[in-house]
Amino acid sequence: MLPKSSCHISLPSRKCSRIITMVGTSARGYRLQRCRANPEELRPVPIIREEGQVDSLLRSSREETAEEDDGNSALKKFLYPDPEELPTQESLSMPLWDHLEELRERVLVAGLACAAAILTCFIFSKDLVVFLEAPVADAGVRFLQLSPGEFFFTTLKASGYAGLLLAAPTVLYEVIAYVVPGLTKSERSFLAPIVFGSSILFYLGLAFSYEILTPAALNFFVSYADGAVESLWSIDQYFEFVLVLMLSTGLSFQVPVLQVMLGQLGIVTSEQMFSIWRWVVVGSTIAAAVLTPSTDPFTQALLAIPLVGLYMGGASVVRVIEQSRGQTAKTA
Repeated sequence: MLPKSSCHISLPSRKCSRIITMVGTSARGYRLQRCRANPEELRPVPIIREEGQVDSLLRSSREETAEEDDGNSALKKFLYPDPEELPTQESLSMPLWDHLEELRERVLVAGLACAAAILTCFIFSKDLVVFLEAPVADAGVRFLQLSPGEFFFTTLKASGYAGLLLAAPTVLYEVIAYVVPGLTKSERSFLAPIVFGSSILFYLGLAFSYEILTPAALNFFVSYADGAVESLWSIDQYFEFVLVLMLSTGLSFQVPVLQVMLGQLGIVTSEQMFSIWRWVVVGSTIAAAVLTPSTDPFTQALLAIPLVGLYMGGASVVRVIEQSRGQTAKTA
């Protein structure tokens, strides 16, 4: 009788043309050798292994199985939460029309907040224009209105973007207040750090774009054209460039939030995140080339490097969460 084991490794046989299978426990192992003379006969042949080799194989197999089970259990727990985690029936006992009425009220409040913020920004639109022109104020660039009403529609566009950014906390609050009653207890505790971290990273991305990325890109264009052509820029095209660059940078700073969500759900582990760092570098370079409106490599590098850093930071946060979860499980 061969000892039972959960580790099966296929090895080539030197004496037989068929494959052999090695099974074993502790430091002992066997191989089943199929002979050419009698193919139906399998002979167990002992294999001398270094001490601890089979143990390491069995240990790695058990660790891989445990990781798969943890990932499946986390995803299953998210899709099918425990009854104790579900909200009480009193918070769910609301007719459908009451839900729709609440949704209508919250959408109305969010819409009024956006309209008020956009109107306020439009009142101070000239100050907003001067603020957005600041990255190239000292570079000798002159802005022109190339068509009737171009500056007016540009101020509307800039006021709309700025108003939405100012009203974003109110809109986010209304959305969260509407969906929170249907979340489990663990999801509620997990929602607050995600929303807070996402908001901080988004506004941090806007500040990074305004202070570092946008001036570097615009000064590159000005210095490149110096001595050949005079920098007379369309005000509408300039604001499209600046606003697209700032919004794309703010959205790209959401990478750690997505990593934490995937790690919390057990879909991806920190080890898997760190193992694909080479692909992350390539993907960040491609994403920077797509997100930045300019085509110069300097601006793309200024966005690609922070993206790689944010990814590594998000993977480190996921690892810390995994370690704390493991310590909690051991103490429990």
